[in-house]
Amino acid sequence: MRCVIARFPFDLTKSDVLESMKGIKPEQVAGESVTIGRRTYPVKQVGQVITRQDPRDFSVGEVLRAMTQLGFTCRGLPQAAAPTRVLSPLQKASAMLGVPVTV
Repeated sequence: MRCVIARFPFDLTKSDVLESMKGIKPEQVAGESVTIGRRTYPVKQVGQVITRQDPRDFSVGEVLRAMTQLGFTCRGLPQAAAPTRVLSPLQKASAMLGVPVTV
C-alpha cells in the first residue's frame, strides 16, 4: 500500500511492518497505540521505526491512518468522562420526590 508520511511516499505492506517491528521492545504507551502481533506500541515509535525519521517530522494521524489501512488494531486516546453536575442535598431530595430541579 502506498502512503505518505511526513511528505514522503512509502510502499508498506503488513508483512513489512511486522518484520520491521520484530525484536523492537515497546516503549510505555501514554497516548495513541498500535497493536502489532501481540505487542502494543506507541504510534510515534512505530512511525519512527518504519520510516526511519525523527518522530517530530510526522503526525500521529498519518501513522494511524496507514496502520489502520494495513489492518492493524489502533487505539486512540481514552475518552474523558463527561463531567457530572453536582447536586446540593436539597436538589437531590427534590429529584427523589419527583419535583423538577432548578439550578
